[in-house]
Amino acid sequence: YLGVMPAYSAADDALTTKLVTFYEHLKDSSVPSHQATVLLFDPSNGTLKAVLDGSVITAKRTAAVSAIATKLLMPAFAEVLCILGAGVQAYSHYDIFTELFTFKEVRVWNRTKEKAVKFASSVSGPVRVCSSAQEAVTGADVIVTVTMATTPILFGDWVKPGAHINAVGASRPDWRELDDELMKNSVLFVDSRDAALTESGDVILSGAEIFAELGEVLKGTKPALPEKTTVFKSLGMAVEDTVAAKFVYDAWSAGN
Repeated sequence: YLGVMPAYSAADDALTTKLVTFYEHLKDSSVPSHQATVLLFDPSNGTLKAVLDGSVITAKRTAAVSAIATKLLMPAFAEVLCILGAGVQAYSHYDIFTELFTFKEVRVWNRTKEKAVKFASSVSGPVRVCSSAQEAVTGADVIVTVTMATTPILFGDWVKPGAHINAVGASRPDWRELDDELMKNSVLFVDSRDAALTESGDVILSGAEIFAELGEVLKGTKPALPEKTTVFKSLGMAVEDTVAAKFVYDAWSAGN
């Protein structure tokens, strides 16, 4: 399908729209499932100022928001990072998580083991390839789900109490990555309540109650509760693309 994500930020004086195509490849393909382009406009007159690689921006801004959630919500002594999935988002999450946090062990699992092995050999640090999702998850302090799953691949009885989960895949109302037990027995944070209640199968089908938006935690109006088992359901927001695109454009302009 083709998605259109327009946004305006008065604070950044930036106007953009992201065009993103999503094709579910039934066989492993050299073409990514998501491809995106960001158009940056001059807010004063509507002139097109730049065309940016939306796939790179999407990968980096999504991982950056997960990192913010993790900084706020992960347990005090987090030693084991688990990544379920080995696509574009797995790489961007690995890069920023290993830059910002110190984990003693990183594990990865993917439905096709070859991709997990390729991931482990491509990144900068040591990664343990696991033969099952349960093996990867057991004892992990921080879990990232970045899969194309349409039914749950992460189950509550596997998850260590007090762990933090960033649920990034399953962006359709009938798709799942997390089971009901995990959704209902965790404190649930989202990027947008409205989006989560219309787009996230994990939220809609489990009936889990949303505790807070991530922005409310950042503003101090809701507590983070890192001592609890927490889930951050990430769907992405157009304003994230807007801020990122303006940042890239300004950096490029300064260099020219």
